[in-house]
Amino acid sequence: MATSLRGLDAGSGSLRRWILTCFVALLLLPPRPNLGYNENYTEPVCGTPWWPDNLEESHHWPWEVSLQIENEHVCGGALIDRSWVVSAAHCIQGDKEYSVMLGSSTLHPNGSSWTLKIPVGDIIMHPKYWGRNFIRSDIALLCLETPVTFNKYVQPICLPEHNFNFEVGTKCWVTGWGLVKQHSSGKLTLTPELWEAEVFIIDNKNCDSIFHKKTFYPQVVPLIRKNMICATTYGEDLCYGDPGGPLACEIEGKWILAGVFSWEKACAKVPNLSVYTRITKYTMWIKEQVSHGALSGPCRTSWLLFLPWLLQLPVSP
Repeated sequence: MATSLRGLDAGSGSLRRWILTCFVALLLLPPRPNLGYNENYTEPVCGTPWWPDNLEESHHWPWEVSLQIENEHVCGGALIDRSWVVSAAHCIQGDKEYSVMLGSSTLHPNGSSWTLKIPVGDIIMHPKYWGRNFIRSDIALLCLETPVTFNKYVQPICLPEHNFNFEVGTKCWVTGWGLVKQHSSGKLTLTPELWEAEVFIIDNKNCDSIFHKKTFYPQVVPLIRKNMICATTYGEDLCYGDPGGPLACEIEGKWILAGVFSWEKACAKVPNLSVYTRITKYTMWIKEQVSHGALSGPCRTSWLLFLPWLLQLPVSP
């Protein structure tokens, strides 16, 4: 019996050594970021949403994500890749267990075949994230435990190039399930259906000047920095806000992620302005994290779960 057990241990050890060798080889291979590309990495699929022909009043935003804790919506987000979501850093509350919902415009879908619920495997906060009232570097990356398969209802939005400039006056859309206040009511409510609002990019200096009028900060202290971008409804009495939600702009036929909604309290201070993390300032950081944190889809951290078993190599008697 002892001999057979040693043989079994030796066989398991050989298997572990072989798997460990393959595992190390995979780690050493430079991963190919699949940001917005299909399975064969040749045809771009980001930023090209499918919308029904009878579309009249609302769109379908296939990159929209609901970040949830225990099935309760806490923030928005945007899918940028089969395994990665961008959201706001201030949405992350300690060591909570997060999941994301994709493919649905309803917060509580009933039996929808295209709705996905996926646990978050890893979260990367930007190292320069800071602040409470006027947050800086408010961006986080969420790595999904299971990569998604792109379809009509689940597609990524494109990342802008780091040197791209969103011109003042560019028409964009902000979407989410956050708090909405219409002019007919003073109450803020969480919408069960995904809402959308047309907004326009405004100049940072103008945005900074407006916010200074509502605070006690002197003009010499900039509130709106280069890593932020502002949008306005140009007078429409609509207060909206879904922290972490995307600011999406259609540029030359492609939908591009211009910003991540950062200041959830902004609408209470300046009714027609909202402040976003400017994605162009973090494009390089995002691509670097995705490149180093993914192995053909799953998070690198999920692969590390196998290490304790792999390293249990047999000891000679």
